[in-house]
Amino acid sequence: MRAARLIRMALLIQLSPGLTASAIAREFDVSERTVIRDVQALQEAGIPVRSERGRVGGYHLAPGYRTRLATLHPSEAETLFLSGLPTALQDLGLSDAADSARLKVTATLLPSVRAAAESSVRRFHLDAPAWFREPCTPALLPELARAVWSDRTVELAYARPGRDGSPPSTVSRAVEPYGLVLKAGFWYLVARHPADGASRDGAWRTYRVDRVTALAPGAPEPFVRDAAFDLAAHWATHAAGFARTLLRTSVTVRLTEQGLRRLPAVVDEAGIEEALSGASEPDATGLVTLDLPAESPDVAFDQLSRLGADVEVLAPAGLRARFRERALALAALYGTEPQGQR
Repeated sequence: MRAARLIRMALLIQLSPGLTASAIAREFDVSERTVIRDVQALQEAGIPVRSERGRVGGYHLAPGYRTRLATLHPSEAETLFLSGLPTALQDLGLSDAADSARLKVTATLLPSVRAAAESSVRRFHLDAPAWFREPCTPALLPELARAVWSDRTVELAYARPGRDGSPPSTVSRAVEPYGLVLKAGFWYLVARHPADGASRDGAWRTYRVDRVTALAPGAPEPFVRDAAFDLAAHWATHAAGFARTLLRTSVTVRLTEQGLRRLPAVVDEAGIEEALSGASEPDATGLVTLDLPAESPDVAFDQLSRLGADVEVLAPAGLRARFRERALALAALYGTEPQGQR
């Protein structure tokens, strides 16, 4: 609707003064002619929008003019109050500030809109971690969040998982922390290596925050943030690739038809497509052999144990030995009736 677009346009000009007609047209997916007509409508409604020419031109609001939050529609207020993530804010050390901001916004709303905002938080709640997993806030998360807010380079020590069952190794990195992402109960840092001429010049990396073992301030001056960086877009593009880098070992397994069907429910999604594409044809007994990427032998043991007799681990030898020990222990346990039972 045009009325909603006019309100959004006024807010956009207030938040980003100097936008050109073409930039606003792209934002609202309309023509520049429509933008010009909408600006005229705003002016006729008493909103002091003015157009300036030159290198720093574009549309501006008169100095000192601010739109009023009381113009929020109830549905907009409901959405606004649903955008907060209480657990995430608490992890970041921002829950008090968020509560204060929410109170200030609430105080400016009309009574009818205020009721809509308050009702939304009684009806919807986000619980990010998976079932049966106790969330644990990384000790260094609040300090790392402060570095993200202030655009400060940090030196971090990171426990990098080993490959093929080898123990983790600690590496040191100087990074520009661009953003934090909460994914399935785990916090991740998206960072860029400073442009210092090294082999990692300007490279983007993702780190799991609970594996950061130490943190120290880097350069005293803030780094220059790339204005074009979009955290959500970056994560959407690179999350699958990052998940694949966590799968640092490979397990060869033989599966029944039922085991193959249940496999996606018990192992990491990032390696499923690759594993299935390389799977063998079913043998005479219907068994399928494939190489399955895994984070570590320990993780593979926990995951594949859920498939019971529908999976046989062929390699590596150490993991196969663990399953043999488990099978023998279970056979000894269930080979006789429980004591006291007939």
